[in-house]
Amino acid sequence: MKFVALPLVGAWVIEPTPSHDSRGFFCRTFCRHELTSRGLSAEIDQCSLSFNHHSGTLRGMHYQVAPHQEVKIIRCTRGAVYDVIIDLRPDSATFKRWAAVTLTADNGWQIYVPQGMAHGFLTLTDGSELFYQISTPYHPESARGVRWNDPSFAIDWPAEPRIIADRDQQWPDFHTA
Repeated sequence: MKFVALPLVGAWVIEPTPSHDSRGFFCRTFCRHELTSRGLSAEIDQCSLSFNHHSGTLRGMHYQVAPHQEVKIIRCTRGAVYDVIIDLRPDSATFKRWAAVTLTADNGWQIYVPQGMAHGFLTLTDGSELFYQISTPYHPESARGVRWNDPSFAIDWPAEPRIIADRDQQWPDFHTA
């Protein structure tokens, strides 16, 4: 596994390092030791799937507040997505900045999202699927979000979203969140 730092404190892309032979390849997608040796959380309490029928579907920008903040490791298992995280940690050197990575089933990359960051994505293909490894069970009372097009962040999406849930369209501006 190769860890590539993103421009947000504590956020990483995890690239697979497959071993190839005539049968195909084999690679690790999770290693507690690799994570903890970098000071990253390796706790996994829940795994989830997000399947999206159509290209142009936007989900996000979601996070959970204390005491149920989450660490997430996210991988695209089918199709392709433009995956975005926003640093919402007021004490962070990268507070209110965002970073994005194109995750595809072909590249096998994962994104490590630390606690205190919002996460969302825009599907780039029909039939996109994401696999989440999450440190904390979902607590609906702790769920929050910021709007995908909030001017506080000025995220540069690669295309205009075509499908967005009502909830995701109605998150408040960050300064009122």
